[in-house]
Amino acid sequence: MNIKAQKENKICQYCQKNFTIEIGELNLYAKTQTEIPTTCHQCRLKQHLSFWVFGKFRKGTSDLSGDGLITILPENARYPIYSISEWYGDKWDAKDYGCDYNPSRSFFEQLKELQEKIPRPHQMGSSNTNCEWCDDVWSSKNCYLSRAMEECENLYYSYRNIKVKNSIDSIVSYTSEKCYEISDCSNCFKVFYSYHSKDCIDSYFLYDCRNCQDCFMSWNLRNKRFCIENVQYSKEEYENKLKEYDLGSYDNVQELKKRFHEIIQKEVVHRENFNLKVQNSFGNYLMSTKDCHNCNTVSDSEECFNCTRGLKNKSNIDADGCWHSELLGNCSCCVQAYSLKYSIWSSSRNSEYLDLCVECDSCFGCVGLKKQKYCILNKQYSEEEFYHLKNKIINDMKARGEYGKFLPYNMSLCPFNLSTAYFYFQETEEKEIKSLGGYWLTINEAHIEGLSTDDLPDHIKDVEDDIITKALICKETGWRFNVARNELAFYKENNIPLPRYHFDLRIKNQFKLFSVLNPYLYYCTFCKKEITAFYDVKWNYQKIACEDCYKQNIS
Repeated sequence: MNIKAQKENKICQYCQKNFTIEIGELNLYAKTQTEIPTTCHQCRLKQHLSFWVFGKFRKGTSDLSGDGLITILPENARYPIYSISEWYGDKWDAKDYGCDYNPSRSFFEQLKELQEKIPRPHQMGSSNTNCEWCDDVWSSKNCYLSRAMEECENLYYSYRNIKVKNSIDSIVSYTSEKCYEISDCSNCFKVFYSYHSKDCIDSYFLYDCRNCQDCFMSWNLRNKRFCIENVQYSKEEYENKLKEYDLGSYDNVQELKKRFHEIIQKEVVHRENFNLKVQNSFGNYLMSTKDCHNCNTVSDSEECFNCTRGLKNKSNIDADGCWHSELLGNCSCCVQAYSLKYSIWSSSRNSEYLDLCVECDSCFGCVGLKKQKYCILNKQYSEEEFYHLKNKIINDMKARGEYGKFLPYNMSLCPFNLSTAYFYFQETEEKEIKSLGGYWLTINEAHIEGLSTDDLPDHIKDVEDDIITKALICKETGWRFNVARNELAFYKENNIPLPRYHFDLRIKNQFKLFSVLNPYLYYCTFCKKEITAFYDVKWNYQKIACEDCYKQNIS
């Protein structure tokens, strides 16, 4: 690969915008032996995350046994669906679907045909108890309609949590209990409607608070108790004022949310980013990283470029949703992988264009293989035959302009608007995705009868126990949802009004806090120097501080 000693300016093949590939990126593309991309970082990330299913929970049946299962994979999927135990079982072999390479056809077309024959497991996860209505769940118990969690218990309608218990609507939070509608909170107990807070107890509407107890509608506080809108009260005064808010009323809570939003815009001092223990790194939500650039939500990693959501990675570039990996280039959702390129959902080594391959080495264009070597399109070859055919395929792909490109949108595992990509790119339109060959699904549940959430009692004390037998219709999506028995008990115990929106929409709206991947230009509210911060200008935040000023004035 001919790497020039200067950055390269390009025009994105998809969005037609100008983008630049810096020297550091060029060096890492060379190190990983990855082709220089023809699309900008945003378009690459969007395409990668379109292969990460968020989905919509549904009942289905295994295409192997006919047994019932619960999955987020789409109905009428392009591929068979097996239960996870069946997928890892010995009743099928992905090599049985091996096929010869046809040089007269696009390699991507042949790989897509293979992909459509290979089954996928109905969900991800292991070591769980009573978590059937969940996905990507690990070592958890009694969780319901939640995704991406580890060591959680009694968690409902939540996304991306570790060690969170007895909570509802928890997003990207850790080691917390009995919380409701929290985002980026950790070590909290009985905290409600709060963001970016740690070590807090018995509080409501907190933003960026630490070690606070019995506080309400407060921000940037440290080691405080009995505060309302950052004003100090006595214990008796605080308790009496709190009763005035009547938090069991849905209408009252909506008014309080409006007030809280105004405070976040005008009063909160927002830190420049949410990085911790970083060295020569740039991005947001970085922790214990070194030499990581243009990264988001990456931890314990070194020398990475253009990576979103990763852990314990080294020398990766354009690797999104990848964990415990090294020397990855242009990959999505690969774990425990080494020297892997243009691949998805694989834990393998020294390979290219893999999908759902486990512990494979030196394979090319394979799907669903386990512990195999020297395979192409799932067909076994000798070492000499493998490298000869691999080189021929690469040359053919280069002639067609295919080689070095990520898997096309028409190989995505679900409709774009039901993928993780839609959480980060919520303004994406159906026509754009379809023009790229992708999928989109409009879900119409108008035929389903139920109770409009507009007709629910305003106050939780007026909700009858039979509500758990009724189908509720989301006032925005029209989707049906229910209130579970344990969920209702949680609401009544904590004086929380019933939700009016479908739980997936609630997750999507809460996630907007984490969806900003590109920084905006601001000026520090204290020292007035120019800074870059990860807050959309549309949010109209008035006070943003550089790291030094934030530490001096808030921490």
